[in-house]
Amino acid sequence: MGICILTINGVVIVAAGRGQRMGASIAGPKQYYQLAAKSVLQLCIEKFCSHEGISWIQVVIHQDDAELYAQSTPPHEKLLPPVTGGETRQISCQLGLAALSEHGIDKILIHDAARPFVSQATISKVLESIAPRQCALPGHAISETIKRVDGSGHVLETVPRDNLFAAQTPQGFIFTDILAAHNKAKSENLDHFTDDAAVAEWAGMQVEIVEVSSDNMKITTGHDMEIAERRMQANTLPDVRTGSGYDIHTLGPGSFVTLCGLEINHDMGLQGHSDADVGLHALTDALLGTIGDGDIGSHFPPSDPKWKGAASFQFLQHAVKLVRAAGGTITHLDVTLICETPKIGPHREAMREFVAKTCDIELKRVSVKATTNEKIGAVGRQEGIAALANATVVFPSINGA
Repeated sequence: MGICILTINGVVIVAAGRGQRMGASIAGPKQYYQLAAKSVLQLCIEKFCSHEGISWIQVVIHQDDAELYAQSTPPHEKLLPPVTGGETRQISCQLGLAALSEHGIDKILIHDAARPFVSQATISKVLESIAPRQCALPGHAISETIKRVDGSGHVLETVPRDNLFAAQTPQGFIFTDILAAHNKAKSENLDHFTDDAAVAEWAGMQVEIVEVSSDNMKITTGHDMEIAERRMQANTLPDVRTGSGYDIHTLGPGSFVTLCGLEINHDMGLQGHSDADVGLHALTDALLGTIGDGDIGSHFPPSDPKWKGAASFQFLQHAVKLVRAAGGTITHLDVTLICETPKIGPHREAMREFVAKTCDIELKRVSVKATTNEKIGAVGRQEGIAALANATVVFPSINGA
């Protein structure tokens, strides 16, 4: 029987840059720019937090960004306290690696915070391709024609694109190999390397291309950020929820019934602890259903004398308040009243207006309908009145990137 050896994998996320090529359209460091209510850096961190092969994550930040980092980065069990970077990306990487040296890391990934679209598949492929003295460099084949130009923008030559790849991150290494290479470069005062694979090449390691999708874009310019925003919008799923409600009350002695907030003359009255408005009760339950917050009875117990004879619009307003506190926007309410009498048609528009006003939504977003029970059952025998309701609520979008 073989022995399963667990590998401890870590990640250094380099987030200490200033984004000099972003232009005036982006205020502040680009790694803290909000994409779909999350910072670019947070989106990166979440990709690695959710990968089952990653044990530790070390973020390297600029010395001036501690507060920005704390505000935009929720804690996670894999996420270590950030460390401060240096004047160059290479120095920042070396400091991030040094901070992980006491965590027993076997394989390490080094990733740019400006690449928030890294996929789980790319992370896995890079991890699998790491070997002793061999680093894994994700990249995609260049399809565009490449021109070499001089300082004035004049074309000097057309560069053959055969076997040319655009490098990406995360780049993967045996931890001790790349840490030793970075330490050696530091000791020799070499800090011109633009990525960690270049440091590995200089140190004599073999660099293997791991071909991946070009979707793992790097945000460098303001135009790149516009593309990123469009991608986030395209990858956003609408969080539309529907809730349903049902209520029924018996008819007994009385001279009116209250339905959807209106008192309607009748030869009987609805019996209940409150005003027994089945329409508003059903709507209240439907709204509570969109946030999974119990039902009307759990919020307004019939045993509580406080609610004896209470007007049911209070219950509906309470449900509306809870839905909005949860970030929901009510887009449609639909109620069907089921009764033999009274006739609902003459009161339908007034009922719609009452519900719309109570919920503070447009009239066109409220529907009130009615039907009989064809004289079948308790409702058909005029022993009670029932109501069915549906509520449609839209919540902040689900990020599917």
